[in-house]
Amino acid sequence: MASSQTSGAVPNSVFRRLRGQFSPGEFAATVRKAAREINERVSCDARYIGRVEAGEIRCPNYAYERVFLHMYPGLTLKDLGFTERERVRGGRRSKEPAVEQGCQAHPFGTEIDSETDSDGDEESDVLRRAFMTGGSATVAAASFGLGAGLGLGALLRSAHDGPSGSAPPPRRIGEPEAEALEEAVRRIRLLDDRYGAEGLYQRAAQPLKAAYALLDAGITTRRATADRLHSGAGELALSVGWLAHDSSRFDDARSHYAEALATARVSSDRGLEAHAFSNTSFLARDAGRYREAVRSAQAGQGAARGLGSPRLLALLTLREAGGWAGLGERSECSRTLGQAREHFGQEATEKDPEWMSFFGEPEVEALEGQCWAALGDWQRAANHARRASSLQDRRFTRNLALYRAELAAHLSRAGAPEEAAQAGLHALELLDGVQSTRIAATLTDTATALRPYRSNGEVGVFLGRVIPPWGGGLGA
Repeated sequence: MASSQTSGAVPNSVFRRLRGQFSPGEFAATVRKAAREINERVSCDARYIGRVEAGEIRCPNYAYERVFLHMYPGLTLKDLGFTERERVRGGRRSKEPAVEQGCQAHPFGTEIDSETDSDGDEESDVLRRAFMTGGSATVAAASFGLGAGLGLGALLRSAHDGPSGSAPPPRRIGEPEAEALEEAVRRIRLLDDRYGAEGLYQRAAQPLKAAYALLDAGITTRRATADRLHSGAGELALSVGWLAHDSSRFDDARSHYAEALATARVSSDRGLEAHAFSNTSFLARDAGRYREAVRSAQAGQGAARGLGSPRLLALLTLREAGGWAGLGERSECSRTLGQAREHFGQEATEKDPEWMSFFGEPEVEALEGQCWAALGDWQRAANHARRASSLQDRRFTRNLALYRAELAAHLSRAGAPEEAAQAGLHALELLDGVQSTRIAATLTDTATALRPYRSNGEVGVFLGRVIPPWGGGLGA
């Protein structure tokens, strides 16, 4: 993916003034001290401070953001001289430097203004503009069919149709195409953060097909560019696969994840391989293939070793724990949960993959809660889900809705129907702008579990709200 270093960087003079008379090394020590005060871990050193001041890091990852805002309460990232995260993830990409790894959160950047963001009737226009704005719009539209599929058809014709049935001449591809691929991945991720997978999957599948057609049809003389193209195509396959996964299209998701894994193997990309195994393990667990979930997570850990990212190992170990929980192996699950906590307890590093910026303390809590739920320890599961909900940044709308839905599900089985209904209602409020089959199914199951308590006022309100497409009319 794009490096965070560039010759066109604009120095961050605001951050330099904040450092004052401290040396870069001394200031880095104050950053680490502030991190410890809020139980955060960052590997800040003089080099990192230098990169920030030089403008090579336009927007810090979420761990650093929390530390900086703790150090300077009342200020925003913009006040500290950084670029706003939404602009970095999905706004127009000029020739400004790329963001620091981790600044684009899980799973399509977009320019969504306040009017369209709050008006569901304009969703189709929001999606159209999200796919068409930002970055190199011309390249994105022409190469990846981001505009109603028009560019896709042209690309496929140029890739496969030669004159009189002859093979077409090779098409040279390079930096613009690689950049457009990476931008497409960012846009998918941001749109998923805000809106969920439903409604996005079919649109996102179009640029994916175009990306692989481009790889088949094109040539490049630079190995670095070829690596970027393969990595971008693989990450796009994983992002589209996730949209299918979250929409309960498990067969489609499995195909996309396998495609990404094959791409990783062809290009010897260990980071992409670890990502593909992580998603494959997650899908296998959700599909009830628990031994496959364990094996895939272990294979991902093998790929991730040597990449220098303890947090990637933490996520993969949590995926393994989920598989053991599904098998009812409590001791193995507890062991791997402990390993995951050890990995996560290490400092975040610049080698943490870009796609992992969603993976913080809330996600760790949620995944651990899912493990205890699979083992039938509902109260313990609810405690973790409650903590995940309380810690989650509200900007991650989909994840917050998921954590609250899971909290409701765990509480409904832990003998706390009223509290479960309250959590379910909170999740429903967030679903006004989020379309996720996964979350909807969780709420439907919760409604079923709560039906014996329908005389309880709060429960009755919740059951009355769980209507199609979520509950099929499960009213009181």
